[in-house]
Amino acid sequence: MKRLEKDEALCTGCRQCEEACSKAFYKTADRTKSCIRITDREDGTHKISVCTQCGICAEVCNTGVIGKDAKGVYRLDKKECAGCLMCVGFCPEDVMVQSDDCLEPSKCTACGICVKACPTGAIRLVEE
Repeated sequence: MKRLEKDEALCTGCRQCEEACSKAFYKTADRTKSCIRITDREDGTHKISVCTQCGICAEVCNTGVIGKDAKGVYRLDKKECAGCLMCVGFCPEDVMVQSDDCLEPSKCTACGICVKACPTGAIRLVEE
């Protein structure tokens, strides 16, 4: 299984991971389109929200267009997606993304672009 791991103690809140993700999938530096989320806490630390590959999105998908691939990554077939956004509403990590200029949501594919962009190693790609 391929998935992201995080170490919030290493996160500086630079948001380079968010920018890299949105650029890779939407060709724009727009953190609202990123499948990874960095949230600033009141104490100055940062929360990293990543897809844990839990599969809840697949469980609630009315059309069955979210499924697990051979590497254990849940993927969304955008061509067949009805755009109901159930997956967005039920994502426990709040990382299923739907933007105003795209009907279908986006989902982390564990591609590792955010990992490469992180200057501190706060995000890692692991294979089990």
